[in-house]
Parts: sequence; structure tokens; C-alpha cells
Amino acid sequence: MTKWIATPSRTKQILADYGLHAKKGYGQNFLVDPMLVERCAQEAHASDAVIEIGPGIGSLTEQLARVAKHVTAYEVDHDLEKVLADTLSPYDNIEIIWQDFLTCDLRAKVDELKAKYGSVSVCANLPYYITTPVLFRLFEEAPDIPYITVMVQKEVGERFAAAVNTADYGALSVEAQTLYDVKKLFNVPARSFNPSPNVDSVIIQFARHSEQTMDSQDLQNFFTFVKACFRQRRKTVYNNLRDYLGSGEQALAVLAKAGVDQRTRAQELSTEQLRKLYECL
Repeated sequence: MTKWIATPSRTKQILADYGLHAKKGYGQNFLVDPMLVERCAQEAHASDAVIEIGPGIGSLTEQLARVAKHVTAYEVDHDLEKVLADTLSPYDNIEIIWQDFLTCDLRAKVDELKAKYGSVSVCANLPYYITTPVLFRLFEEAPDIPYITVMVQKEVGERFAAAVNTADYGALSVEAQTLYDVKKLFNVPARSFNPSPNVDSVIIQFARHSEQTMDSQDLQNFFTFVKACFRQRRKTVYNNLRDYLGSGEQALAVLAKAGVDQRTRAQELSTEQLRKLYECL
């Protein structure tokens, strides 16, 4: 039986056979922990269709193909075409799209996959440099994807999952938790990659709330408002709101209506409190 792609020895052999090296410009770090990759795929709720961003040499893709009816993977590095054709040849349920995920017609692809296979999830080892734009595209444009499971830089993952009134809690936390239940599945040490990055990673799972009353435009407006509230963390929410609204009087009126003390800082406000503040505004 051929070793899984994510084993250190097979990854090393694949890279040598094709004369490859990890490209910093694409944020490439290849996974070399087979048990971690298998566990990630199994916990991704990927039994029907799953979208992957940045398959690399196929380490996670292979495990997703073992649990899903269909895998759609987006890759921008055309030097990997022959590699993936080889490493993933045992599987007939994988579609590689040679395109930047950030420019694809996401809505059309999700609709197509739902019609053919049922539910659609996302599971990916995200390059650090595109983590936030990828996630916010999914947050805002793919409301019918119930689960997003991603490997991200540990510091970023902890900000998404942070609880109110903690050091990591901020605009990213509020924006994610407005739409999802966010939890850390497990940590990923730097040694799980070839080459090893300078920081550890974490696998975060976003489970979409079943009820969402904001439409797309209102959601974007709310996110803009949240960023304004956290614009200067050391300032009170009153000071940030005054700067955002251009009026101290209006800021005080909104805070009073929402029942928020003007001396409060944004990091002390829960997602629900910030939502109420926005609705009062």
C-alpha cells in the first residue's frame, strides 16, 4: 500500500521527484503529520461535497477524498499540475480548479455542488497571507455552507475564537461569532509542516448559526460599525463612536439608548451588546 502523502518520507520523495520547494510567495508549507490530516478531514463534516483552498501536493485533499463524495480544490500554482495528477490519481472524486479562490464564482460553485451532492463544507490548510480575505469571502458570500474547518496561524485562530473581555477579543472575534459558533479543534505544532513555519497553527471550526436576520448589505454595515468601535482599543467605546459618527452628542444618545456606560471599552461588550448598539444607531 502506498504511504499517505502527508507522511514525512513520502512528502520528501514527492518534492525530490518533481524538483519542488515550498514557495514563500504562495505561503506554501506542506503537511507532514498523517494522523493530524486524517483527523482534520474526519471532523470537517465533509461527507457530501467539500471545497479546499490551496491543496499543495494533496496531503489534506487525499484524506478529504476518503470521506467525501466530491472534493473541489482551488490551486494557483500551476507547477503543481503534474504532481497532483500523480499523487491524487487513485481518486476519481476530486476536481482541481486552477484559479485563485478569491476570484472564482463562489455562489455558482456552491449551488452546483449542493444540487449534485447535498451539503457543502469547506476544509483547508489556509496560507497565512490570505486567511482573512478567504474567510470573510466565505462569511459574506456563502451563508449556506454550514461548516468551515481551517488550519490557520495560531494567533489569528485565537482571535476568531476569543471570549469577550480577553486580550484576543476584537473585531475579528465579533464578526465571526455574529455568524458562527467558533471553536478550536486542536493545535498544530510547527513541526507538522515541511518546511516548518516560525509559528504554530491551530485548526478552527466555524459552525453557521441557523438563524441570521441581517441581509448581506446590513451585515457589511454592521462589520464596518464593529471595526469602528474597536478602532483604538485603549479608547472607550464612546470616544471611538464619537470619531465614527462625528458627533459626541449622537454617540452619547446611542449609548444611552442601548444601555451601555460611556466609560466601557469595546472589548467589554459581547456580540449581542454590539448588535444592540448597532440597531440603536
